[in-house]
Amino acid sequence: MSKLTPIPSSQYPPFKPKFIERYSQLTDWEAFKKYSLCFLRRSIRLNPLTADPSKTKSSIEAKGWKLDPIPWNPLGFWISHPDRKDVGNLLEHHLGKIYVQEAASMIPPLVLQPQPNDIVLDMCASPGSKTTQMAAMMENTGLLIANDYKGMRLQSLGINLQRSGLTNTVLTLLDGTKFRDFQFDKILVDAPCSGTGTIRKSLKTITMWNAGMITKLAKQQKKLLENAFKNLKEGGELVYSTCSVEPEEDEGVVDFLIKKYDNAEIVPVKLPGLKTSPPIMSFNGVEYHESLKHSLRIWPQDNDTEGFFVCKVRKK
Repeated sequence: MSKLTPIPSSQYPPFKPKFIERYSQLTDWEAFKKYSLCFLRRSIRLNPLTADPSKTKSSIEAKGWKLDPIPWNPLGFWISHPDRKDVGNLLEHHLGKIYVQEAASMIPPLVLQPQPNDIVLDMCASPGSKTTQMAAMMENTGLLIANDYKGMRLQSLGINLQRSGLTNTVLTLLDGTKFRDFQFDKILVDAPCSGTGTIRKSLKTITMWNAGMITKLAKQQKKLLENAFKNLKEGGELVYSTCSVEPEEDEGVVDFLIKKYDNAEIVPVKLPGLKTSPPIMSFNGVEYHESLKHSLRIWPQDNDTEGFFVCKVRKK
């Protein structure tokens, strides 16, 4: 694990007392605080759709950049340079040979495992990190619907899909709860969330956090997940993920689905090299379904990444 670089204390506001109280119950508060207030390591994913990954890796290293493998993704690397930080200025980035993507963000597609010729929905796709990753896993075959609900968000999504050489992908502009009567093989619901796992990337989360916001987001997340499940074919699989580490947005949302639908079951998953923490099985007096023990809860301190929650569900 790399040496942590603390964010200067002048750059972040104090944590709210209720936030500290909550996270002291959920995890090792001091470790969570330490990692959340350190700069995030830069990472990239090599894109096999536009170039030979081994040649891309060699060309980047020839420019003095160091690439350290991300254990859970053979195409993922943490990237550093003794004098530079401008990964986005690399020619390989402009040509779509690499995608600048946070290491934990690569986990949901790896858990979903879309296959060539699948029909797949990325319900909340912008800016396209996971969409482009899934298209590569599908070898640019089948059909991948990249959807988002705000027109402004489609601009960055479209640019990233085009730059990455995707030809099996269609962009749609739709509220994720409005999909009707589809039969997808695989669906990714990387839901809008509070982002409490990404404090180190977005310090404003510290001031924005409040319990009311969590409750509101969880209601919307349940609607998105439920509608995704309705549009999944029998035998199909979906992944629900967030960059939040709030139980109500994570285990609580999947718990709602599992308890409501008898034909929904959680699929146990493991990624070699990925360190995870025990899921939260009860919180604030609510007991979650026992199968939630198979979900992946990743705290920032587990792998020196963003915090993430990932759970795979199959429709029986």
